[in-house]
Amino acid sequence: MLTELISEFAIRVLDTTGYAGAALLMALESMIAPIPSEAVMPFVGFLVADGKWGMWQAVLATSFGSFAGSYLSYLMGYYGGRPFVLKVGKYLLLDVHDLERTERFFQGKKSAWTLFLCRFIPVVRHLVSIPAGIGKMPFWPFAIASTVGATMWNGFLLYCGYLLRENWSMVQKYRHEFDALIIGMLVLSIVWYVWYKLKTRRAERA
Repeated sequence: MLTELISEFAIRVLDTTGYAGAALLMALESMIAPIPSEAVMPFVGFLVADGKWGMWQAVLATSFGSFAGSYLSYLMGYYGGRPFVLKVGKYLLLDVHDLERTERFFQGKKSAWTLFLCRFIPVVRHLVSIPAGIGKMPFWPFAIASTVGATMWNGFLLYCGYLLRENWSMVQKYRHEFDALIIGMLVLSIVWYVWYKLKTRRAERA
């Protein structure tokens, strides 16, 4: 069963590295590394449901990691500016077009409210701390908006994983359907990624 193999692998990794490992993964997720929170937090919820981790300890560890990653990105933008970000970002698979898209989204809306909302938007949430730093957004509004937004999003995913683990017998009952869903999502992700890259290259040549 594919879903069971994935869950066992993810739980084993998190169980081995502990809260520190979860914090590190979420720090990378909040920077420009391609690690989605959707691939980490539900399995943190699994460990909480199993009684291996505490709920509040998990929330605090992952929230701290999210803020730490966001703050490092903020500092990159604040002190290094766009050229430095692009130079360093190429080693972490930073897509220049995604950064430009995030800058356009953030331009002229340098409020804490906008930053908070960006924490819930795919791709944008990985990058939004950089234009916040480039725009010299004050630290405390940045810190509060980033931490609250990340904690709410992480907590939502954790709770989804918690509920899924509690109803694992239902997942096993419909394991074939879940496997088909996961495979379908993987295929769609690959197709979308290829389409996006081809579109980007055509735009560069135009």
